[in-house]
Amino acid sequence: MLDTPEIETFDATAVNSARMRQPLYAARKKVFPKRAEGSFRRFKWIVMLITLGIYYLTPWLRWNRGPYAPDQGVLVDLANRRFYFFPIEIWPQEFYFVAGLLIMAGFGLFLVTSTVGRAWCGYTCPQTVWVDLFLVIERAVEGDRNARIKLDAAPWSAGKLIKRVTKHLIWLIIAVLTGGAWIFYFADAPTLLRNLVTGHAEPVAYITIAILTGTTYVFGGLMREQVCTYMCPWPRIQAAMLDENSLTVTYNDWRGEPRSRHAKKAAAAGQAVGDCVDCNACVAVCPMGIDIRDGQQLECITCALCIDACNSVMDKIGRERGLISYATLAEYQANMALATAGGTSTIDPRRVHDANGRLSDKVATFHLKKLMGPRTLIYLAAWTLVGLGLLYALLTRDRLQVNVLADRNPQFVVLSDGSIRNGYTIKLLNMIPEPRTITVTMQNLPGADMSVVGMDQHVERSFVVEVEPDKLKTLKVYVRQPRENIASSRQHFTFVVEDKSSHESDRYEATFDAPETGK
Repeated sequence: MLDTPEIETFDATAVNSARMRQPLYAARKKVFPKRAEGSFRRFKWIVMLITLGIYYLTPWLRWNRGPYAPDQGVLVDLANRRFYFFPIEIWPQEFYFVAGLLIMAGFGLFLVTSTVGRAWCGYTCPQTVWVDLFLVIERAVEGDRNARIKLDAAPWSAGKLIKRVTKHLIWLIIAVLTGGAWIFYFADAPTLLRNLVTGHAEPVAYITIAILTGTTYVFGGLMREQVCTYMCPWPRIQAAMLDENSLTVTYNDWRGEPRSRHAKKAAAAGQAVGDCVDCNACVAVCPMGIDIRDGQQLECITCALCIDACNSVMDKIGRERGLISYATLAEYQANMALATAGGTSTIDPRRVHDANGRLSDKVATFHLKKLMGPRTLIYLAAWTLVGLGLLYALLTRDRLQVNVLADRNPQFVVLSDGSIRNGYTIKLLNMIPEPRTITVTMQNLPGADMSVVGMDQHVERSFVVEVEPDKLKTLKVYVRQPRENIASSRQHFTFVVEDKSSHESDRYEATFDAPETGK
């Protein structure tokens, strides 16, 4: 093994230490994470750009729904109680679609956690994404880790004041943009932006922006890791989601221990040494301020930046990558058993390395098929079934609906010619952004005819009515039946509504009330 004088050693200790749990209300100790370089860091950059791009740009995407509906691609129209998602329009009575999506999100989160640990926390959680963004600004203004530590410890000066004001001002701008982007989902984005700038927007818009600006600034810039540790319930829930075949970020101490910063001297003295050179690079890059070498911890979000930092050190000293890696508990225990074979209590990494310093064939490796355990398959099946159910409901849902309310007071009226009349309120719901010509027909009530309040046309057993786009049309309809045709005091019949141009239809089973036969 090479000596390691060229390896940068960091004076870094874990802020959130697994060896000593801090009190719940202990004052925050600042974390100054060093910028990492490597494949996981690049992946986080990509995820950050995609997620932020989706969040900030989505309200500005357009979707042509015709002249009678808004053209914003994604819109939560609270005033008209609609949710638009490109070609999909959700009405209030179809909220089960939203509930189904939330159930899918829950099962998806369980599925991801049971297989690859807290990947959601490490890569796509909004808190993680915005903290990453704020750290980019912090590094650009104040420098990397060492520069920020020195600046924080330095007395106040004009230079320090300028840097701090600049950093916090940019943070505030990002926070304002974050709050502003959120409200654009609830109104036409260009119109709302113009109203915001000119001061003509509703007060609730400014209040919402102020609240979201404050939470984004405080959570992303000032509290950071404390949000994940103390405010988020997921670190505590995730323990129930993991098993021995779940991937987590793991320090392979069967290979790294005993640590030594002077491997050559230790080897010459006959001492067993591991691959870990105790440079603390993994601690320096951790945004949560932990030491992964202390084992799995509540604060770890499995962002894998410590893997990048350690791999770069292993490359410099000519050792195999993976001293810190994504590993399962089963894999870790198997390698521990190999490392301690022979009854020795001291882990000797040379037992699992060949003469060239490469991992031997005896090292237990991870197999993808181990991820597909019974619990994972159950989560996957539940997620898939809910998704297929929602897709089926979406593809087969009716866009034309009818609802009928019978008059209760009085239930019926006896007319001068002896015939019986019932009153009904018919509600026709046109759920597409186009006007429709709807035919309403009465079936299964012998000898009966209809009259519609406000319509001049002669009505017998059917009539035609125009229904506006995305509107509910309410009609007052009277049904009359000659007394000689009345078979019983309660007869069932059907209102059928149909759009002949699209062949969509709906039915409602109604009841016709009359006096007892013979009275």
